Amino acid sequence: MTWLEKDQAKSARWRSEAGLPPHGRLVIADDRLSVDAAWKLAAEGTAMLWRGDWQNARHLLQGLSRRADRQPRSGSRPAPTTPAETFEQHRQNQGRRAQALGLLLVPLGGDYSIPLRRAQDVRQACIEAYGPPTGEDSIVSLRELLAVVSAHEWRKKGVPVPAVEGRIYPHYGVFSPVRGEYVDLVAAAPLPANCDLAFDIGTGSGIIAAILARRGVRQIVATDMDDRALACASENAEKLGLTVAISVVKTDLFPPGRARLVVCNPPWLPAQPTSPVEYAVYDPESRMLRGFLGQLAEHLEADGEGWLIISDIAELLGLRSRQELLGWIDAAGLKVIARLDTRPKHPKAQDASDPLHAARAAEVTSLWRLARADGIK
Repeated sequence: MTWLEKDQAKSARWRSEAGLPPHGRLVIADDRLSVDAAWKLAAEGTAMLWRGDWQNARHLLQGLSRRADRQPRSGSRPAPTTPAETFEQHRQNQGRRAQALGLLLVPLGGDYSIPLRRAQDVRQACIEAYGPPTGEDSIVSLRELLAVVSAHEWRKKGVPVPAVEGRIYPHYGVFSPVRGEYVDLVAAAPLPANCDLAFDIGTGSGIIAAILARRGVRQIVATDMDDRALACASENAEKLGLTVAISVVKTDLFPPGRARLVVCNPPWLPAQPTSPVEYAVYDPESRMLRGFLGQLAEHLEADGEGWLIISDIAELLGLRSRQELLGWIDAAGLKVIARLDTRPKHPKAQDASDPLHAARAAEVTSLWRLARADGIK
């Protein structure tokens, strides 16, 4: 991106994990900029390149965040009348919030150092997210950079998961296994007899493959298309001492062949993701879910099982019906042999201020045990 600063033309590489284009309007900002003035600039779509104190930039972002979280004035927009409309309005609000907060920008040096007063050392965090430094100066939104730093901290300390007898270390852009209910379902579901080979479709952090290995499955092929997920799953398998059992493969959904067990935890909501980590949450038009179900029978042994892990949040929000899901299962030549259900325990299920509270409070997460309709079971 290019801009004028002190009557001189400047340029730097623009970084955006969400794939946003460089901002067309930009002003130089420093410690004199108030929250009110910054909010006005953000409302106009003007980006602010920070040249002041690093800690003051963080305080300003917090102030902008509080502004963005304020509820719109009564009557400024029609109230939603259905869960689907509530979800759509929630997503729009999230998008506007992200757009406004993303307009506060900070510089990064060619070695990922921050040339600002009292700046923290983010170099290792940036290497993990962006790769080795190239010596090229760059510009990034402060909000994204703080997410990079947060991911680095999670990666350092890991997430304790009793079912794997250790910790899972999520990478930037890879969904962290902080919701334990689906982990518990995979740990508790009865394995098919003589289950020596399993496929973990869309492995992400590798958590499901690790659980299956701990449960005694001798070989698990964990697949994903995302390079960060593949690196993350490989690292977790190594840290847990499970590299003999777990093979990580880059492929779209299924590897070649058939397995006695095939497991998939697809994104649960049919909507468009807007950032890398959201690809683990939002599945446009339920493409991954339908792709998994549509190809499952041809990758299952005759007496094998497919485990679909999914919540009914999309059904509760009116984004997909149970009849649609059952229709896809039937059309794929599959049958349901059992289903294990559990209630989510995450904080949002108890947060009455959440716009989606009604659906979250009623949500059920399920492990659907599927078999080939022409199979032995």
